Amino acid sequence: MPKLAALFSPERAADVIDPETRRLLEDRFDVVWATADHTIGHTTGNGSLARPPALDPAAVPLLAEGADVLLTSWGTPHLGKALWADGNGPKVVAHAAGTVKNLIDPVILDQGVGVFSAGPRIAWSVGEYCLASMLTLARQLPRFDGAVRGGGWKQTGYRGHELAGAKVGIVGASSTARALITLLKPFGCDVVVYDPYLSAERAAELGVRLAELPETSASAFLTIHVPNVPETKGMISRELIERLPDGAVVVNSSRGPAIDQQALLEHAVSGRIYAALDVYDPEPPDLAESALRAENLLLTPHIAGDTAEGHLALAGYVLKDALQWLEDGTRGPSFVDPALWSIAA
Repeated sequence: MPKLAALFSPERAADVIDPETRRLLEDRFDVVWATADHTIGHTTGNGSLARPPALDPAAVPLLAEGADVLLTSWGTPHLGKALWADGNGPKVVAHAAGTVKNLIDPVILDQGVGVFSAGPRIAWSVGEYCLASMLTLARQLPRFDGAVRGGGWKQTGYRGHELAGAKVGIVGASSTARALITLLKPFGCDVVVYDPYLSAERAAELGVRLAELPETSASAFLTIHVPNVPETKGMISRELIERLPDGAVVVNSSRGPAIDQQALLEHAVSGRIYAALDVYDPEPPDLAESALRAENLLLTPHIAGDTAEGHLALAGYVLKDALQWLEDGTRGPSFVDPALWSIAA
């Protein structure tokens, strides 16, 4: 029976492995589980756990010795090349979380190791967040909520807008963008995408039209879905933000450095545009009081992909593809393509 090492804490295992997947693991593998003795805790100032503890890096070679598959997640330390130095390292790294760029050295991809990421599953959760943010801000729900809480009732000074039929600009055709495109279909929007790597054929399959960045960003709704690479830093510049139509809704759930945050906040605080920010530069952000009070700003703490159902599905999502790959080499949706490493999130 092949051996699988779960390189994360028992608390994280309970977070990303549903009961059915746990049974599958025990049926198909000789599983080595990390215990509390293999972890180092993350604590708050009062000594309580802030999140599931991380695995002690020193425990990795001990747990991974002789393993065919490494199951990883948040809290797994970087997996160094030494694990594969003798040429007999694990055949698979199945990451029950998002990006693997901080988890592995890309050199192991050249050694035939199959790497899988649950990023595409998390993308659906993020897509739902983006849709919810767009609708919340377009209908000005925080402002109406504040009015009722303040003792008011009907408001005559402002009125919400519909998403249906609106122009939606999407920057980056990532898996989160594709999830959002699917969710937008019932609204009949004019979806415009800027992505230099998206072909006209693929755009047609998605039911969107390609455009350059200035046209894409000059939309009633603008969502950002790009990886954190040098080419995307500051790509949504002050100039592009100034060209946004009045009342535009901007959603950034990708990476904080992709947008000129100061310019965005200035235009939002002035009341000219609306913005939902789940990511910041830096994190956590140090926002001015004016931004914290602005009713046209929706601020969340990097949780767009964090749902109860989504987390419990992560291990099963990558393991399904990993098992198929081991059986016949099929590259499922969670397979990390070495050819796309440089542009991946």
